[in-house]
Amino acid sequence: MRRLFPAVSLIAALALTAAACGQAQPTAAAGPAPMGDQIRNYILEHPEVVEEAITKLQQKRQAAADAQLRQALADNRAKLEHDPRDYVAGNPNGKVTLVEFFDYRCPYCKASLPELEKLLQSNKDVRLVLKEFPILSPVSESASRAAIAAKAQGRYWPVHQALLKEKNLDEAAIQRILKENGVNVNQAAQVATAQPTSKLIDDTHALARTTGVTGTPAFVIGDKMIAGWVPDDIEAAIKQARAAAAA
Repeated sequence: MRRLFPAVSLIAALALTAAACGQAQPTAAAGPAPMGDQIRNYILEHPEVVEEAITKLQQKRQAAADAQLRQALADNRAKLEHDPRDYVAGNPNGKVTLVEFFDYRCPYCKASLPELEKLLQSNKDVRLVLKEFPILSPVSESASRAAIAAKAQGRYWPVHQALLKEKNLDEAAIQRILKENGVNVNQAAQVATAQPTSKLIDDTHALARTTGVTGTPAFVIGDKMIAGWVPDDIEAAIKQARAAAAA
């Protein structure tokens, strides 16, 4: 269906051009057909040119969108990679930075956690910046607020892992996970509802809008954005970023 609208638009434009060209030609009893008729006849004889033109237009638009994305990522590099409020897993001083926007109730985020843990173990130069991006439910936001509060007590990573591994994440499970991982829940409650925590979540949502992140998980590395957990693409992007850092 997406291909239909450009096709209709292009054919309509060609038809208007043909009509205009046809009107511009004086009527004659003999001689070549009006330009509009020539265009129409050519399209009828070679309909593949319509598909070729649509493909070219789509490629042009995609190239423009890719350039816009690269510029947005470059303009927001510091916010993406070096916001001191974010937790950094892996090697905090690593030369390669992988950014993840995630939601604790996202099944794909949950599924990718073990693979991300393996990736960090096998790539000691990678720093993983975790962006709290709750978009799926109120419980998602409660979990993000709890994780941010756990970070204030130095317990972010184990709480983060436990929240993602929890199959039935709800308010009770969040509180249980905090207790099981040595978090003072009374102090955590104060941090979770504090203005700086709200601002961090709001800022992450604003950053997502600016950089075109619309779902979870979404990964950013260098000038590339990868929607979803796509191991081959992420590994290739890491190698490319590593080579760029070494150059």
